[in-house]
Amino acid sequence: MLSFSPISLGFQKLVAESRLTVVLLISWSVVMAAGLMFLTHLLPKLFNRAKVKRIDESPYECGMKPYRRVEKHRFSVHFYLVAMLFILFDIEAAFLFPWAVTFRDFAADKLFVLGEMAVFLGILVVGFAYVWKRGALEWE
Repeated sequence: MLSFSPISLGFQKLVAESRLTVVLLISWSVVMAAGLMFLTHLLPKLFNRAKVKRIDESPYECGMKPYRRVEKHRFSVHFYLVAMLFILFDIEAAFLFPWAVTFRDFAADKLFVLGEMAVFLGILVVGFAYVWKRGALEWE
């Protein structure tokens, strides 16, 4: 029985054993990025949103109109500090999962790998204690 495939077996072997897949992925990414940039430039003109309104250029403060000009006062950096600390500790926790999954595979070096993770967690706990002592987690 004959099987007709749109992609021949030779092409599949070529794709699997060469760098063609990487080139295709990079070229597709470039085409998609350029297409999205073009669309974001073209769509406002199609929907008659090419004119920038005054409200679009004004600063946004939680839905309220700002009392003073932005140049005259400073914003609190506490929100950004909490967000950065969250990202930092979230990334640290994300490193724990692959280590826990592959820990079984380290047959001969289990004690060494466990020690490395203990050092990693120790640094994490010291950093957390420092942030806590400095009051960065206090919400006022």
